[in-house]
Amino acid sequence: MGGAFDVAVIGMGPGGEVAADRLINAGLRVVLFESGLIGGECAYWACIPSKTVLRGPEVRGEANRAAGPGDTGLDWEQARDHRDFMARHLDDGNQVAGYAGRGAIVVKESARLLGPGVIEAGGSRYGAGQVIIATGTEALLPALEGIGDITAWTNRETYTTPVLPASAIIVGGSAVGVETAVFLAGFGIPVTLLHRGPTLLGREEPRVGELAGEHLRAAGVDLRFSASAVRARKEGGESVLELDDGTQARAAVVIFATGRTARTRGLGLEEAGARLDGRGNIVVDGQCRAAQGLYAIGDVTGTLSFTHVAKYQGRIAADAILGREHAANYEGIPRVVFADPEIAAVGLTRAQAEAAGLLVSEVVVDLAAAIARPWTYERNPRGEMGLLLDEENQVLIGAWAVSPLAGEWIHFAALAIRARIPLEVLRDSVPQFPSYTEGYLAAFAKL
Repeated sequence: MGGAFDVAVIGMGPGGEVAADRLINAGLRVVLFESGLIGGECAYWACIPSKTVLRGPEVRGEANRAAGPGDTGLDWEQARDHRDFMARHLDDGNQVAGYAGRGAIVVKESARLLGPGVIEAGGSRYGAGQVIIATGTEALLPALEGIGDITAWTNRETYTTPVLPASAIIVGGSAVGVETAVFLAGFGIPVTLLHRGPTLLGREEPRVGELAGEHLRAAGVDLRFSASAVRARKEGGESVLELDDGTQARAAVVIFATGRTARTRGLGLEEAGARLDGRGNIVVDGQCRAAQGLYAIGDVTGTLSFTHVAKYQGRIAADAILGREHAANYEGIPRVVFADPEIAAVGLTRAQAEAAGLLVSEVVVDLAAAIARPWTYERNPRGEMGLLLDEENQVLIGAWAVSPLAGEWIHFAALAIRARIPLEVLRDSVPQFPSYTEGYLAAFAKL
């Protein structure tokens, strides 16, 4: 028997780390299981490396659009080296040592539940009064004829590549697809983006997708909508996709941003009393409880698959274990695409609100026409924002912005939605001048 513990955490991505930190700090005996790298997908192959390499093209764009700096070049080798530093050179040795130094047991093996509170890993068994599953998701590749013959990448190959591809096809118009297009196009790589829908970011307001498409086209990305690949092949050293409209797309690599699937296979969840939904995600209650003594947090639950949500659920589960139980509240969770300009949204879309039977009013504001900050920030300023109001209760229920720094100032709307701040109070707020946050006042005046 490997030992008996108060809590076992299976999967040490951002959610698992937050939960583990909280429980260790409370003095509990904790065992951590991670067959990959402590820090998970976000730290090594997604959030951190992607935002790091996106920063260079963003700064170049800012310099070119601002009055004074002039054109500035990009150095891929420097960006790559900093990316590798930020991704810890795919080495979690310091993380393992850090947790061990705080008294936790770290098991670098795949773990399986044999029953409630019983875990097998590396040929040993471990007992735990409470178990947290935080195994995340993995990239989902389509069942495409010939996919094994082409150079097919996911986010992992994209954000660890030492050398940029000569050209790229990106399949998928979600946040990952958009960010990847911005990254590669920013470094001068010819990019074709294929999307089976009629507009990008289909879960957001249609205007958000339209603006995203306009900015990608301005960056030189070849956008092809309502297009799906039906087969793939290699030809003359290039990867070729044959599309359902009879056309083709070819490039050095094909990057699939076609969704992710929960890592639940082989975990023994049924033996521990958990159940999965129709998409393979672990079903949890408001405290992230999947069964008696068993919790699940992060992307493996299918609840708003964002790092910040995984970290939030880590706090929810840890607090429940520590006797400070409170239900998760998913109102006001921001959604940000680190494009150029940034794309941010929070709350409901108009379609979602109307489907829920709410009476709503909506306003869209051209920021350059309404406030001063866009003009001090860049020449030929860009930016729109939209707000959605619940007419009956006079509170915000949705907001979006496609604008510089939108990922920062969307939190004003996120707090307003979460706290249900009355419109009359929002109208009486006093934002800094000049700032993009002033755009809210311009929008409130029209509601």
